[in-house]
Amino acid sequence: MQRLRLPVIALLLSATACGGPTGQRKDTTPVVVSAIGSDALLVDPSGTAIDTAQAVALAATAQGLVRFDRNGQIEPALAERWAVFDDARSYIFRLGEATWPDGQPVTAGEIVRVLRRAVAANSKSRLQPYLAVIDEIVEMTPQVIEVRLKSPRPDLLNLFAQPEMAVFRGRNFAGSGPFRIVAGKRDGLLLRPAEEPGDDPKAAPAPQEYVRLRGERAAAAIARFRAGASDLVLGGSLVDWPIIDAAGIAPENIRVDAAVGLFGLAVLHRDGFLSTPQNRAAIAMAIDRSALTQAIAPNWSPAETILPAQMDSAAPPAPGSWMTVAPDQRRALASQRVREWQAVHRGPVDITLALPSGAGATLLWGHLASSLIAIGITPHRVGLGDPRADLALVDEVAPYDSGRWYLANACRACSDDTATLIAAARDAPDLYNRTHRIAEADAMLASDVAFVPIAQPLRWSIVALRLANWQGNARAWHPLNHLRKQ
Repeated sequence: MQRLRLPVIALLLSATACGGPTGQRKDTTPVVVSAIGSDALLVDPSGTAIDTAQAVALAATAQGLVRFDRNGQIEPALAERWAVFDDARSYIFRLGEATWPDGQPVTAGEIVRVLRRAVAANSKSRLQPYLAVIDEIVEMTPQVIEVRLKSPRPDLLNLFAQPEMAVFRGRNFAGSGPFRIVAGKRDGLLLRPAEEPGDDPKAAPAPQEYVRLRGERAAAAIARFRAGASDLVLGGSLVDWPIIDAAGIAPENIRVDAAVGLFGLAVLHRDGFLSTPQNRAAIAMAIDRSALTQAIAPNWSPAETILPAQMDSAAPPAPGSWMTVAPDQRRALASQRVREWQAVHRGPVDITLALPSGAGATLLWGHLASSLIAIGITPHRVGLGDPRADLALVDEVAPYDSGRWYLANACRACSDDTATLIAAARDAPDLYNRTHRIAEADAMLASDVAFVPIAQPLRWSIVALRLANWQGNARAWHPLNHLRKQ
């Protein structure tokens, strides 16, 4: 890992240099967690796109019909069991017992009202485009809810397990657990485990069962852990990865998820040098993915295809045409295409990349810029959302296991035919047609080179040794109720 001397880290650590070795807090004290993101932890996910800290807070205090366990797999939450009917067009959920913080039972009617708001067309949730397939959410009986879909979705449970689908009520975002809010807002949230049926209402949890959750910047979160004042940092990405090294975090505390999703460059327009698939392929061939990922993070997995696996496609991940070129010949061919373009247009080739801010993004920029310069392209860097950008970094963990999610998020300026196939997969009347439209769209998008894959998303946590139940997973999701062995 490359060491960056970051002034902000130096300042933070100078105030905490007396802290002992990392991961040494006693297991008789509340678990202290820093989630990277906003310190305004409690927000309505249908009114704004929530960040990691807000997602962690919401999932800790308000569960949905189902939720993720420590392995990123589905487990019961408000629903104790469920069944799928009609070729994955109907999901029937049977509710278990759950109570609000005031002791009142959570009813099917309340759940239906919250879920309808979450899937409404005017919702600001990042999931809203993928929830438009829901036709109706119906209270069948006081214990049974049906979710009816317009077309088949075998992966719906993964969407319903997302924090945005948590059920809460009131302006204080009171939910049914797995934690209750004891105190909050000034110094994060102090959480205690929610009562289970049969618990003694007068009994208090042991101190180590409480959780103190804060939302804060990565630098502050890492410094807090380094000082021995917290047990866990959640929500790390490439952007803040170099800070770990600068802070001197012990290797045994650093955990990297084998996250799956998209990490690559989306083509934002199809003119100039980027007007042809061959030239877009030159960008893809210029990047030495293994060298880039190994230089930044040794456990970071490179990627050359848009889909990480076959999933719900009728075919394996489609390779780009440039992948048939031997790796040691790719840059030479890419340089040739740049020279041919320059010979015809009599001018330099300038490409502008949109990247986030942060030390990790700067490391990425250094590698990408070097790769482009090596084939004769002059690179320029701007921030995400800048209208001058030709290419923009996409860095997202997949919320559910469908090839259509990958294709829809990779297609920013893809061809009309590709966009039509992606839409056809969404609206397919049955699973056979859906899987074949996904395969066709994947092949067309790869051939068109409208997205340049680089790697799988880099997601990390910093974990104290006392949290023995922390488990890396493809979702990069770590519920607060699954951190310690019970």
